[in-house]
Amino acid sequence: MRICLDTSAYSAFKRGHPEAIDELRRAREIVLPPIVLGELLAGFRIGSRDRANRRELEAFLSSPRVRVSPIDAETAQRYAEIFSYLRERGTPIPTNDIWIGACAMQWGLRLLTTDSHFERLPQVSVLPLD
Repeated sequence: MRICLDTSAYSAFKRGHPEAIDELRRAREIVLPPIVLGELLAGFRIGSRDRANRRELEAFLSSPRVRVSPIDAETAQRYAEIFSYLRERGTPIPTNDIWIGACAMQWGLRLLTTDSHFERLPQVSVLPLD
């Protein structure tokens, strides 16, 4: 299984959430959108464990099963599709999450997340964590 990791899922994994740990163990490939990387790094900077969190993230990223996905013109097309879909229905979600969904959609990945609003996106296969 190939999965796209949302910020909330990475956080759940680091907190020892059993289902998150199991899903990451089973994954053949784990993809982090650059937006997730940015959200994590920003959170680390404002927290009290910046250095330790960065080291843990670097170790995670060094796994041969983990990669950071690119964002390109195709990703932007997917973003526009999701954005307009949500706008037509009056069901907005955070902008960063639209980008994360666009990355998952572009690469045909299941999105591992604790955020239920991703389930509003029929364009994205969501793997929800409780």
